[in-house]
Amino acid sequence: MESNLKAYAEKIVHALETRLPNPEHPPVELSLAMRHSCLAPGKRIRPTLCIAACEAVGGSAEDAIDLACALEMIHCFSLIHDDLPAIDNDDLRRGQPTCHKVFGEAVAILAGDALFCLAFETAGKSPIPPQTLVRCFQVLSRSVGIHGVVAGETADILAEGKPVEAKLLEFIHLHKTASLISASCEIGALCGTQKSSDIHALKQYGEKIGLAFQIVDDILNEISTTEQLGKKTGSDRELGKATYPALYGIEASMKQAVELVNSARANLQSLEGNTSFLDGLASYTVERLW
Repeated sequence: MESNLKAYAEKIVHALETRLPNPEHPPVELSLAMRHSCLAPGKRIRPTLCIAACEAVGGSAEDAIDLACALEMIHCFSLIHDDLPAIDNDDLRRGQPTCHKVFGEAVAILAGDALFCLAFETAGKSPIPPQTLVRCFQVLSRSVGIHGVVAGETADILAEGKPVEAKLLEFIHLHKTASLISASCEIGALCGTQKSSDIHALKQYGEKIGLAFQIVDDILNEISTTEQLGKKTGSDRELGKATYPALYGIEASMKQAVELVNSARANLQSLEGNTSFLDGLASYTVERLW
């Protein structure tokens, strides 16, 4: 799985390098800040899922690469803003200083804004049919705004330091993390097929592994090290964040993550294409704990 993820990541990074602004493009600080965050070391899970989902329904990487890059740009935009002092105030991301620590808060905010806009410009160059592209735009925009990442992040901030019930915790994680991961799978499927049952199955698969992925991240924030995780650990507890370990404990959280992964793998069984990579990636989500 590590070698497969690396192969996808290399393809995606190469594509991102050609779509991000040249390092000398004025204003240079903005271009450098965008590249600093978007090209930082990482597994590129969301764009990888987009391409793999497309391949699983008979499409090719070329069909999905522009939208895969757009998804990574959107994700990096959210990370830049998430790390700001006004939100999580993190100094490390993907093993390197966060954007605002290198370029200052103002440029970091603008770099996030620029990545958000560039994502839709990049997606618009996709070779897929226009009517399919419109649908992909709808899925992507919905997964990020009031129905997705921004809603989840807002609920997360407002819940800091307060008792959180299970329903609110699930809302936060489904929106903050699972929404964009689910969209990555759905968009990838749209790039490769018009078969609604396959698109729905991959959307459901993505939502479940997205939720499992966030639960595992919550656990790792408690039990891992900064070196292993590439960002500060123990920060969720310090900020009084709503997390699965805080509500359920480590062992019960692990059990929920495993159940979600098994359910996600079951969603792949109806697909006729090769789903071995997606099946393995689902298992890998929880294998990070051991």
